[in-house]
Amino acid sequence: MKQSAEALLEIQDLSVSFRMYRHGLEQADLRVISNLRLTVRPGEIVAVAGSSGSGKSLLASAILGILPGNASVEGHLRYRGEELTPKRQEELRGREIALVPQSVAFLDPLMKVGAQADGYRRPRQTERRRSLFKRFGLPEKTERLYPFQLSGGMARRVLVSTALLADAELMIADEPTPGMSLDQALEALRMFREMADEGRAVILITHDIDLAFEFADRIAVFYAGTTVEIAPAADFKAGPDQLRHPYSKALWRALPQNGFLPIDGFQPYAGNLPKGCVFAPRCPYRTGECEKAVPPVREVRGGEVRCYHGA
Repeated sequence: MKQSAEALLEIQDLSVSFRMYRHGLEQADLRVISNLRLTVRPGEIVAVAGSSGSGKSLLASAILGILPGNASVEGHLRYRGEELTPKRQEELRGREIALVPQSVAFLDPLMKVGAQADGYRRPRQTERRRSLFKRFGLPEKTERLYPFQLSGGMARRVLVSTALLADAELMIADEPTPGMSLDQALEALRMFREMADEGRAVILITHDIDLAFEFADRIAVFYAGTTVEIAPAADFKAGPDQLRHPYSKALWRALPQNGFLPIDGFQPYAGNLPKGCVFAPRCPYRTGECEKAVPPVREVRGGEVRCYHGA
């Protein structure tokens, strides 16, 4: 389906901080996401890539309004042009916006998985759920099992099936494929692709970016709690010369099929971010400008990049 120009979800200058105790009773705010931006349109899959600790899962929690009580959020989250207030998030959660959670602990250990997947909706979608289970290669007896009786891969497939039953306009899939075989992971991604092709949208948070390239429309690259590049998936398939940010290029080269080449240094801790560009300490192209101020987001060759020198 052709993608809509109208945004389903708009995230502008999003920052998330946590109130933490430091020394004794002294408290301080630890900012873990800063100036993050992302737009998702009907008809597309946007894959979110980046190393652990870059803010990918926190973004999902911020959109859904399920951050812990010591979190504070700044910036703008808009769904269909309307600000996502806590009340609006509660109304949309599990209905228009669905989540495939990263942890299988989201399954109720005291409830059989078939009844969990059917949920509170009336009439129950038992036959449709059974069809999804079958498509995922889950045995018929799965619906009668408790979560502790499932393998990790089975639990993941149950979680994906449950989220798909919501018929949400926006799906947030947070690392949905670990524990699945390659065939099962591909089937899950095909289901997300079908959902997008029907005019809905998917945010796919994943470390399996080589699989995401094949199904996503755009890739958003996160680093140290911010967006450093958003580019068409075709650019990642084409290679580093088509990418705009030095970290995106390094991420591409670090994939096993592309040489598995590491770069020096490590992602900075949220409480010790550099003053300027968060990637500057590891960047071979850094200049004095990069170390003084956070780069603005620029549009370059059909994508977006937060870099003074990205081209």
